[in-house]
Amino acid sequence: MNEIKNVSVELIVYTPDAEKVIERAGRTCYLSFEKADEESAGKFIKARIKTGHDSILEHACASFRIKGVSRAFTHQLVRHRMASYSQQSQRYVSENEFSYILPPSIEENSEAHKIYSDFMENSRIAYSKLREMNILKEDARFVLPNAVETEIVFTANFRELRHFFSIRLEKHAQWEIRRAAYEMLLIMKKIAPSVFDDFIPSENWTVEFSGEA
Repeated sequence: MNEIKNVSVELIVYTPDAEKVIERAGRTCYLSFEKADEESAGKFIKARIKTGHDSILEHACASFRIKGVSRAFTHQLVRHRMASYSQQSQRYVSENEFSYILPPSIEENSEAHKIYSDFMENSRIAYSKLREMNILKEDARFVLPNAVETEIVFTANFRELRHFFSIRLEKHAQWEIRRAAYEMLLIMKKIAPSVFDDFIPSENWTVEFSGEA
């Protein structure tokens, strides 16, 4: 078993020329195609976000593969219903040698760390013994803790990503989902800067808002 301390976020795919797609969709509403040029998309998108016409952002999407996270993390993530998910299955994948996420607060406390790691080992032993008794994976998994490492593919449109970031990068959000959201935001700011420019990365995996979208 391994203790996992760092999340991994990989961008799988995103809408090509996303900002141009969004501009095209938005200008359909106003039949203002004559105003579009090579430099107009960013200004147009920021103006629409500022006026609340952000439904046009739904025409672009991105897919991420997220690893090094716990089942506790994915229980939070899938609450965002305007998205699609595919997660590592505990019904089909053996967890005999599962890795687990180590929360910073437990890592910093040696006594708590021992209690935590001992519990993980006991869970692993219980799971393995059940499997040796020919208990199905789908039933043996009931002894597994929320800390077990998993991976998940997360696909969402840009409007939903803005909503996701606004909630999960708030300072009171749980640290693990805040950390993953932060890595996702850094990626999105590179591929669609006009959509996410008003999210300003700050300390402790949080953001500030520029108010200039």
